[in-house]
Amino acid sequence: MSTTAAGTTIGISAALPTTEDVTGYSALTFTKIGKVEQIGTIGATTNKVEFQPLDGPKEKHKGSTDYGSLQPSMAYDEDDAGQVLLRTAAEPDNNALYSIEVTYPTGEKRWSQGRVFGAPENVGNADSIVMANPTIELSKKVVKSA
Repeated sequence: MSTTAAGTTIGISAALPTTEDVTGYSALTFTKIGKVEQIGTIGATTNKVEFQPLDGPKEKHKGSTDYGSLQPSMAYDEDDAGQVLLRTAAEPDNNALYSIEVTYPTGEKRWSQGRVFGAPENVGNADSIVMANPTIELSKKVVKSA
């Protein structure tokens, strides 16, 4: 069944789960990040490793896995608790992992852990909203709930 993204939320927690599964992540308290316009792609990609011997077919193997990055776009709000925590995570001297939770309109959830690599502000023209565009680099496998 397909669904729209309308109603999807993203949350952040400074706590890490005791186990990297539905039970571990469900036990955490997440702070919702407000005024999010889009979240981005969720999921891992695996690099392709190729070898072409002179006397045979090309071999293809799976290489390293990248758990991906989220690049949410949001209207900047200095009073939003989720955005404040996100900006704290983005500080250059903060190398801590944070837990991330994305909740779809269907109630399904996606969890992972990552570091926030900046949260630059985007100031457009007179007819635009001041936006924040953080990058959350995921470091752990994405855990899915049904």
